[in-house]
Amino acid sequence: MFWKNHIPALTWGRAYSLSFLGSDALAGLTLAAYAIPVSLAYASMAGLPPQYGVYGYLLGGIFYALIGGSRQLAVGPTSAISLLIGVTVAGLAQGDAQRWVDIASLTALVFSGMCMLTYFLRLSGVINFISDTVMTGFKAGAALAIVTSQLPKLFGVSGGGNNFFQRLISLSQQWPHYNYYVLAFGLAVLLFLIIGERFLPGKPVAIVVVVLSILIISFTPVGGMGFNTVGLIPAGLPKFRLPTLYAGDLDDIFTLAFACFLLAYIETVSAAKAMAQKHGYKIDPQQELLALGAANLATAFGQSYPVSGGLSQTAVNDKAGAKTPISLVFASITIALCLLLLTGLLKDLPNVVLACIVIVAVKGLIDIKGFAHLWKTNKTEFYIALTAVVGVLIFGILEGVLIAAIVTLALVIKSVSTPYVAILGRIPGTRRYSDVVRNPDNELFQEIFLFRVESSIYYFNTDFIESHIQSHISKISPTPKTVIWDLSTSPQVDRAGAKMIGDLFQDLKTKGIKLQIAEARASVRDILRHEKIDLLTGKISRQVSLNDMVEEELKLL
Repeated sequence: MFWKNHIPALTWGRAYSLSFLGSDALAGLTLAAYAIPVSLAYASMAGLPPQYGVYGYLLGGIFYALIGGSRQLAVGPTSAISLLIGVTVAGLAQGDAQRWVDIASLTALVFSGMCMLTYFLRLSGVINFISDTVMTGFKAGAALAIVTSQLPKLFGVSGGGNNFFQRLISLSQQWPHYNYYVLAFGLAVLLFLIIGERFLPGKPVAIVVVVLSILIISFTPVGGMGFNTVGLIPAGLPKFRLPTLYAGDLDDIFTLAFACFLLAYIETVSAAKAMAQKHGYKIDPQQELLALGAANLATAFGQSYPVSGGLSQTAVNDKAGAKTPISLVFASITIALCLLLLTGLLKDLPNVVLACIVIVAVKGLIDIKGFAHLWKTNKTEFYIALTAVVGVLIFGILEGVLIAAIVTLALVIKSVSTPYVAILGRIPGTRRYSDVVRNPDNELFQEIFLFRVESSIYYFNTDFIESHIQSHISKISPTPKTVIWDLSTSPQVDRAGAKMIGDLFQDLKTKGIKLQIAEARASVRDILRHEKIDLLTGKISRQVSLNDMVEEELKLL
């Protein structure tokens, strides 16, 4: 039972239908044709030899297929994580190529440990602090940052700079050295990729571009016009070994691994949920933690860097007809055969082609419609998304996400600390009550003041609530004889909140005003009784409704 609960493949594998085999095999071949050029491009973005990106797809896919819960999710290197690795490890490796590989692999190992720890402690809900709004801004900012990191390859120059703006400045300063043959070739490749994506969605157009580019560079005079190429890629499967530990870099590696974990889990669950909703099944976000942990453990020992479920590769796998995770196994087998037999054919692949593949792959991260929707529906959330964009562009991917998340939490705290206090009136012809600001035709009572607080009542909002209520009562003429507080919209009240209610009762009593409590929830009634508030306001019962209290007071007045 333990293994069935933790390894879904043991369950769905037994019920696997051979009718799915053809679809899964075709999807696997298509995914491999997409993954090879993309992983080469992402590895170069991460500052690693190109084969290490391919290793990520090879190993990550197999282990996700065993443990993951999604039937269509594809796992491999992603653009955001690749950029994060490239920018961060550059400062740690100090030009040592082997150290660069080891730090990247060690990051995957630490990432795996974080996944396992979060899984067994059942802390997956922590990730919910990163909202969809923040992710909308993050993706747009990451896409722009990634594009600027690839522009030097498109213009045939070295580039430079650590963030979006520095890269643009560096690129503009190198204009006398632009290679316009490379630029023209790159623009043609971009056009080909965009047209292919538009008219052949889900098809491995990139592999066609790679093959044609290699043929052009190898057999035409174009190859002598200053093109930088990938070079010889070592043949063979990854050699498994434990990454070398650099003790002095541990703090930076933990920070980098946490950033990768944050981004990977969000994107993995988002993509997996989208596929589950489309195909009518459920996924367990908790299980995805275990699957990501296993996939990254394998890639760490296989000398690759952190992998994740990705939206683009998952869409390719799904559109190609994947029915089960077996498609990932077929993709890994195909990739393994290419590593064993075909790496020599890639040595003349121009770097500008890899840059174009990355640019086209990340353009979908900029959700223009999403920004427009936020602008129309919620300006605050629009500015939060914009904060994430600017934060990513100026400070970097992790910093940008954290800044936007902190701004979001600050706004949440502000909202909770200054909750809305609704003044209530009776809906005509009913026994129900609602906010008179939104429903000005509601019935008001001259000597009875009704209100509710649309929030829990905690120590940090008690002063605001009390002063707001007192201020409103002081403006009513004539002064009401009874105040009824509808507590149905306050799910929690802490001790400070209960004390505030008691203080409000005493203060109103000195003014000749009676305070009563209506429709408090069970947990709220418990704390009020524990703090003896019911001895002041009278019995607090779930059986007495707000309307019952109003009717009773009207009889007494």
